[in-house]
Amino acid sequence: MTNPDTHLALHHARSADLRARADAHRLATTVGRRGDLRTRLGWTLVEVGLRLVTPPRPALAG
Repeated sequence: MTNPDTHLALHHARSADLRARADAHRLATTVGRRGDLRTRLGWTLVEVGLRLVTPPRPALAG
C-alpha cells in the first residue's frame, strides 16, 4: 500500500516540474515571435526600399 504523504510529495514535485517546463516553453515562444516579427518587418522594409529605387514602368496601352 502507498503512503499518502509519499504520493502527495511526488504530485507536488511533478506539478512544479510541469510548471517550470510551461514557463520555459512560454518564454521560448515569446522570443520566437519577436524574432519572426523582426524578420517580417525587415523584409517588408527591403521590399519598400526596392520599390522606391526602381524606376516606374510605363503603363501598357490596353
